[in-house]
Amino acid sequence: MTMKMACNSCVVFLLLCLPACQSAHGRYAQKLLVDLFANYTNALRPVADTDHVINVTLQVTLSQIIDMDERNQILTTYLWVRQVWMDAFLAWKKDDYDGLDTIRIPSSYVWRPDIVLYNSADDEFSSSMETNVVLRHDGQVMWDQPAITKSSCSVDVAFFPFDVQQCHLTFGSWTHNGNQMDLFNALDSADLADFIPNVEWEILGMPAKKNVILYGCCSDPYPDITFTLHLKRRSSFYIFNLLLPCMMISFLAPLGFYLPADSGEKVSLGVTVLLALTVFQLLVAESMPPSESVPLIGKYYIATMTMVTASTALTIFIMNIHHCGPDGQPVPAWAERFILKYLARVCFVYEPTDERFGAPSASKRPESDGNKCNGEPPCLDKSGRKEDTFGTLDHVDVGEDTTEGERSGGGDADSRKEACDCRHHQGLRRNVEYIANAYQDQRDAQLRVGEWRKLAKVMDRFFMWLFFIMVFIMSLLILGKAV
Repeated sequence: MTMKMACNSCVVFLLLCLPACQSAHGRYAQKLLVDLFANYTNALRPVADTDHVINVTLQVTLSQIIDMDERNQILTTYLWVRQVWMDAFLAWKKDDYDGLDTIRIPSSYVWRPDIVLYNSADDEFSSSMETNVVLRHDGQVMWDQPAITKSSCSVDVAFFPFDVQQCHLTFGSWTHNGNQMDLFNALDSADLADFIPNVEWEILGMPAKKNVILYGCCSDPYPDITFTLHLKRRSSFYIFNLLLPCMMISFLAPLGFYLPADSGEKVSLGVTVLLALTVFQLLVAESMPPSESVPLIGKYYIATMTMVTASTALTIFIMNIHHCGPDGQPVPAWAERFILKYLARVCFVYEPTDERFGAPSASKRPESDGNKCNGEPPCLDKSGRKEDTFGTLDHVDVGEDTTEGERSGGGDADSRKEACDCRHHQGLRRNVEYIANAYQDQRDAQLRVGEWRKLAKVMDRFFMWLFFIMVFIMSLLILGKAV
């Protein structure tokens, strides 16, 4: 019972003393603040000797990549910047102030390094957020400030959308040279532990490097710390929204050669594909900077558009060959030997042959002699003539009316009768030959038209496979960059 009462008494004593201790610390903090800044100015470097150099340790924490404007080449980031230095006029003894080790006061009360972002692209030049500084009893000042920075970044879009960018953030004093203020790296790289992942960019690293530069204006050295942000673009969005649609559209271009020439849609398909690729090309051009470096996807679009233009021009040429009419010239011998025989087998173009086209051409037909009757002189005896295709007509015209005297071939009347019959046979022969020649000309014209159409079909198949191979190779080259 006595032990329990003793514990309760200790608890009550602590509860009563805690506010008193807190109020004591508050009074000592106010006294410390008054004592420290009684004769303090934040306009001068806080060093006991003006020849001494004040050392500032810089540490940067990358929190978020807000935006990467490739067209204007501006990188917007959210950073936490920590600066640590020693202030010779802000030190105190802890025992004089009840063991008070640190205090936090507004940063405007103390001297601050004029460290700025050299490659800032902010049009307002707004300073960072005004936050408190932490003062330690030994004179160490630590200033943590969040800042949204806009820095210029030289964007190389040669391999867009599989590009890797390097953006530099250079921090340094604007007025103090290296003999007055020196900079040091707190770490070998920026702190990425609290980085919020970006949907478009992947962080590969952010190493830090100290540089000492002699500018042309001044002979004194100026140190700076440069953080190099290595970014790799996440290309999935651009693959599914720009690259794959272009590939699928480009595979339609060779199919224009597969369309029948009589459909009337071969040229329309090529023009439609060309217009679709032009739309995608404009989308890429709007987001890229107007530089001489053409992005990889832009090169693919240009190559594909060139291929589609060439295929459309070849389609027009092949359609002209297909519609070569019966008045056209025969297929040249080299084209018949190389295209219709060799290339047709390579492109798997097989057509059933028509035996009607195997008849001899009109140039090979025997010419008739108007001075001959059935191939013999008109006044010869029938017994001396050979029978031909018109022998049936001779028997039809004169077979029933001939007499025994006429068959013997004697007399003037018989000679006149024979001459009359021969002239009649010549007229019939000329008429039949005219009909046969007209039919043969028609067959020759059909043969020429068929050969030209087969030639056009073989060329269609050849260019279709050729352009398919070209599209496939270009697609592999583009996707190979992603690997």
